[in-house]
Parts: sequence; C-alpha cells; structure tokens
Amino acid sequence: MDLNDLIDSLRNFEGITRKKAIKDVTDILNNSYNIAGNTILSFGDDASAIDIGDEKLVLLAADGMWGKLMEADPRWAGYCSVLVNVNDIAAMGGKPIGMTNVLSTQDDEIRREIMVGIKEGVLKFGVPMVGGHFHPDTPYNSLDVSITGIVDKNDIITSCDANIGDKIIIAIDIDGEMHPKFNLNWDTTTMKSAALVQAQIEVMNKIGKKKLVTSGKDISNPGTLGTLGMLLEASGVGATVELEKIPRNESVEWDQWLKLYPGAGFVLTAESSNVNRCIDLLEEVNITASLCGEIIEDKKLYITHNNQKEILFDFEKDKITGIKEELSSEEI
Repeated sequence: MDLNDLIDSLRNFEGITRKKAIKDVTDILNNSYNIAGNTILSFGDDASAIDIGDEKLVLLAADGMWGKLMEADPRWAGYCSVLVNVNDIAAMGGKPIGMTNVLSTQDDEIRREIMVGIKEGVLKFGVPMVGGHFHPDTPYNSLDVSITGIVDKNDIITSCDANIGDKIIIAIDIDGEMHPKFNLNWDTTTMKSAALVQAQIEVMNKIGKKKLVTSGKDISNPGTLGTLGMLLEASGVGATVELEKIPRNESVEWDQWLKLYPGAGFVLTAESSNVNRCIDLLEEVNITASLCGEIIEDKKLYITHNNQKEILFDFEKDKITGIKEELSSEEI
C-alpha cells in the first residue's frame, strides 16, 4: 500500500470535506451562545455543556441524517439517528437521558420505515424518544434528532484538552459487518445484545469518572483519522499515528476502513500511566483498543506506515471544521 495514495483519498473524502462550512455557520453566532453565562462548552465538541448547578452539566447534541443514508435505507437511517446521538453523549463521558426528533416526509412508507428504525434503536440503546415535530407535507425526506444527557462536572471528557506528550488510543468494535446498502457504516450493534451495546456506551462514563483520558471523541462521519483531526483542531495540537496499530477488521481494506462510521468507536488521548487501564475497560465490552500514537506540539497530523511518513493534515493551513475549542469555565 502506498501511503501517499491513502492520504490523498482521505483528504478528499466527502465525510471530511463536508465539515469545512461548519465554522462559517458558527461564526455568525459569535459569543451569543453564552448570554446566560452558564455555557461551559459550545461549538466544536460532540455535545455542548450547560452548567445547571450541584456540580452537574446538561449535555446537548443534535444530528441530521446524511441524505445519502436516507436514500439508501430509511429504516437504517432511523436506527442510526439513535446510535449517533447516544454516541455523542457517551464520548463526553455522559449518560444519555432522552431524545426528540424532527421528521419531514409525505411518503407514508418512508415515514413508517424511519419510525420502525427509531424504535429498534430506542430498544437497543435504552434511551427513549420522547417527542418532536412531524412535517407531513414537505417535498423532501429528512430526519434530525436531538439528545440530552447529563454528566458530573468533574467527569466530562472534552475534545479540547489533549496535551503534548499524551498517548493516542483508538478504540473500535471490530466485530461487525458492512451495512449491505450503505458501505460507509460498520454495523456492530444490530447483532449484539442490548446489554452489551449499552455497556459499550456506559464504559465511557466509567472512563470519565476514573479520569483515565484527557480528551476524546466518538468516531463519526469523517472516519477514524478525520475524527482524530477534529480533536487535534479543537485542542490546538498535532499528532503522529502508526497506521498498522489502528484496530481493523482485516476483511476491510485500509482506505475503506478509515472512512467507516463504526457502531462503537472512539478516539482518546491519555497520559502514559493510564493507557493500559483505559484499554482494559474498553476491551471488557468487546471494543478493541490500541495505543496508536502521540500528541505533539507541531500542528500536523503525521501518519506512518513501514518506512513512510506523510502529513494528512497541516492545521497551519488546512481545516476540517476550523474550530479551536476553548472551555468557558476555569473550574473544569
């Protein structure tokens, strides 16, 4: 495998390039997000965090289902709308509480398929869909879901706290299969028990409570290295990653594997002394985890393979979202 070819493919991957306009959207709001003065985290993380007192934070997140996924399999889109939101809360070390949705379609069959998928997701992940809004007369089909979670203030896992010298852990449930209608989804949940799937969500809460990581994100549409790139942007650092140490199901080639959205997958950073304890907890719930690299001061993401070393992102000139995240409270 030529590393340059892989780098070119990843840099032009739609799951990454479609993130570039995010900063154009968030810049319009400027500092208006904190008019109440209790916003701890806003743009740039898997969920925002609002201080509600008693050392508790409410986590808020939302996801819109990719149009290509809706077209390929509406039922799967409904299921994934639960999965992706639950993972956003888990990545922050939080516990998901409930969801609401906005469903837009005038097609009765598509509506039914979406809602059956949502119900399957709710039962699998154990998080209720408690309300929302339905548009029955739109000329398009879309699904957006918001989620609320909660986390102890001192246990939150952010995207912006990776430190120079931290080790990088990539954790993926490699026991799965490609979705037959959408080859960017690595399904690891539909064939597993609800108990195991929910344990994979809860493990991040345990990791947060034990203070085993300095930062983390769930692997989402940008794929494994794109997600790591977003974390590096938010933290204002760079990294070196050894390709072969990334957990992979060997039935899938590297180019496709690194673009997949796994059912359970996280990119984490940790101090050296905590790496093994973190890996052990993840592997107890069937998530394969490996020490794959290190955080560096140079604001570039380097990928190494055999005797090759190439830059995937140079954050002095490249951007994924362009958001450098900062905490709004010195208490965290």
